[in-house]
Amino acid sequence: MRILLLTHSFNSLTQRLFGLLRQQGHQVSVELDIADAVTEEAVALFKPDLVLAPFLKRRIPESVWSRTVCLVVHPGVPGDRGPSALDWMLTRGEAQWGVTVLQAVADFDAGEVWAWQPFAVRPQATKSSIYRRELTQAAVVAVGRALARFVPGQLTPAQDAQLAAPGAGQWHPLMTQHERQIDWAQDSTATVLRKIAAADGSPGVLDQLFSQPCRLFDAHPASPAIVRQFVDSPPGALLARRGPALLKRSTDGAVWIGHVRLEGSPAAPARCDGVLKLAATRVFAAPAAALPELAVPLMREEGEDEWDELRYREVGTDGARVGWLDFEFHNGAMSERQCQRLCEALQWVRTRPTQVLVLAGGADFFSNGIHLHDIEAAQRVAGDSAADASWRNINAMNDATLEVLTLTDRITVAALQGNAGAGGCFLALAADLVWAHAGVVLNPHYKNMGNLYGSEYWTYSLPRRIGDAASRALMQQRLPLSAPEAVAQGVLDDCFGSDRAAFASQVLERTLAMAGAADLAARLQAKQAQRQRDEMLKPLASYRAEELTQMNRNFYGFDPSYHVARHHFVFRKPHAWTPRHLALHRELKPAASSAKPV
Repeated sequence: MRILLLTHSFNSLTQRLFGLLRQQGHQVSVELDIADAVTEEAVALFKPDLVLAPFLKRRIPESVWSRTVCLVVHPGVPGDRGPSALDWMLTRGEAQWGVTVLQAVADFDAGEVWAWQPFAVRPQATKSSIYRRELTQAAVVAVGRALARFVPGQLTPAQDAQLAAPGAGQWHPLMTQHERQIDWAQDSTATVLRKIAAADGSPGVLDQLFSQPCRLFDAHPASPAIVRQFVDSPPGALLARRGPALLKRSTDGAVWIGHVRLEGSPAAPARCDGVLKLAATRVFAAPAAALPELAVPLMREEGEDEWDELRYREVGTDGARVGWLDFEFHNGAMSERQCQRLCEALQWVRTRPTQVLVLAGGADFFSNGIHLHDIEAAQRVAGDSAADASWRNINAMNDATLEVLTLTDRITVAALQGNAGAGGCFLALAADLVWAHAGVVLNPHYKNMGNLYGSEYWTYSLPRRIGDAASRALMQQRLPLSAPEAVAQGVLDDCFGSDRAAFASQVLERTLAMAGAADLAARLQAKQAQRQRDEMLKPLASYRAEELTQMNRNFYGFDPSYHVARHHFVFRKPHAWTPRHLALHRELKPAASSAKPV
C-alpha cells in the first residue's frame, strides 16, 4: 500500500509508524504539514492509497480528505475532541485512556472512528512520557487495525462488528495557563506534580522563581527526609538546589523543579534566550548559588526515594555481581556538566567489584547526545560562544564515551529502555553489547543537524559492528531505525521484551547469568586482547582527533549550516519544506538524455 504520512513534525510517534509500516512492506513517504497547497501537491505527486496523520495541528484540506482516505491519530478515547487531550486527561486524573484513529472530515476529531486502543495511565507519569510510551504503543495497534479495514477504491471502511460505537463526544478546548495555575499556598505536592506533568514538553506551567515569571518543567517529589529539613519554611519558598533543579516548598512537602523557560512581558519582551528551556540552576545561577546544595551519593539504598539524575545499584552475589547505572537526563540531552557527571560516575564505577555493568540511560531516552539548548544559550553569555560551547560539550561527551570503551575488566551492556539519537547512539555502541526492546527508535546519524560530522568515536564503534561501507551508508541516509531493523543490520545485538518493564527485567536476568557464567574469564580475556589489537592498529586517540578535526570545521568553519540548524531546532522554527530524504515523492526524476545516438 502507498501511505503518505502527513505530520506537523517528524516526531517520535511518526518515526515509529514510519519504520513499522516500511517493515510491513508498505511504500511510505512523508510530507510535513506546511500549507494546504503543499499537502495537495504531495498527494498529487505520490498518489497514496491513504493519508495517515499521526501528529497534526491544522485541519487537512477538504480537497484532500474528500477524495482520499485520510486517517488521523487522536491521543484520546472515542468521543474525546480537542487539542489538549492528554493535558485534560492527566489533570482529571484518569486511570484509563486510549488512542483513536478516525477519518478526517471538516471538523476536528469528528470523523468516523476506524479503530481505537485503550491503555492504562501510568501513575505520576508526565504527558511526554505517556505519549512516547503507552500512547505510541497503543497507536501502533490502533493504526494496524484501521489499515486492516481499508478497502481500495472506497472512502468508507470495511465493517468491524467488534468496534463499539463512540458516544456523542465532547469538545475540550485548548487548556489555558489560568487552568494550569499552581496555588502554592493551597495545592498539595501531588497536585503540583500533576499540573506540571500535564504541561510537560509544552507549554509548561507559568509560575515564578525568584520573583521572575517562568514556565516550569521536569518536576520530581522531594523525599520525606529532605522535607523534614524545611518544616518551618512556608509554601512557595525556594529551599535548596541539586544538579539542575531547585527545591520549592508545597503545602505538604516539596518539589524539585528541574527545568524552566523564562517568560517575557509586554514591558520587557523575552530575550532570544528567554524561550530556551534550560536547567533551573543555570537560568537562576546567581540566586541559586545562595541556596544550600543537597547532594546525594551515586549509590543509594534500594527503595531510597531521593531523586537525582544519576543512580547506581548492584545486584547479585560476590563474584557474580551486576552494576546498573541510570542516567536520566531531561529529554536525553547531555550538557557539558552532565557529561562530566556521567564520566565521574563511570570512573567511580570502575572501583566497584562487579563483573557486568549495565548502562541503562533514562526511561524515555537513552541519550540524544550534546545539549543543543545549552549550547544555544552560551552565545548570549559574555566571553562565550555557541562554537566554544559545542566544542566543550562534544569533548565532554567523548570523555564519557572513552570511559566505556576502555572499561575492559568487565562486560558492558547498553540497555536502551528509550530512544537514542546522534551521539547518544554512539555512546551506547561503545558498550560490548547493545540491547533494546521493540518500541525503541534509533537515529544513528548526525547530518540532520546541519551536516554535522559527529564524534563519540563513531568511526571506530560503528565499522567494527557493520563494516565501513554499511557505516557510510547508514550515516548518510538520515532515517530512523526501529530496534528490529537495527538488529537486522547489525547495529544492535538483540531486541527483546514487550515493553520497557519486561525489557528491564530480562536485561537484569540475562546480565546476572552472564556475570556468573563459567566462560566469563575467557570472554574478558578475549575482550582485552581485542582492545589491545585495535589500539595497535589505530589508537582511539587517532579516531577522536580525526573526528574532532571535522567537528572543528562544523563549529568554527565558514559553513554556518550547523549553527542555523541548531537555532531552528531549539526555537522550533516551522519548516519551510519537507527534507528530501523523507519526501520520497519529491525525488527529482532523472532528466531525459539529450545526447544523440551514435
